[in-house]
Amino acid sequence: MTAWEYLTTPLVIHNTAAILNNWGKQGWELVQVVPGPEGGLVAYLKRPVADGSSTNAGLDAAADAARRFEGN
Repeated sequence: MTAWEYLTTPLVIHNTAAILNNWGKQGWELVQVVPGPEGGLVAYLKRPVADGSSTNAGLDAAADAARRFEGN
């Protein structure tokens, strides 16, 4: 059976494609986009868990993507 890890990320409306393409390059598949609790959109993504991967791989990927988005 495939094990999955999940990630949620806000989508900036004027940069949606770039955000989703960045996650897609890292192996994440878009599952759903829903309205956020404070407006805007939130994307739900998933990808298979690789053998021996960190249990915090999703958090690590989110932190890395945030650094790239902010230009650091």
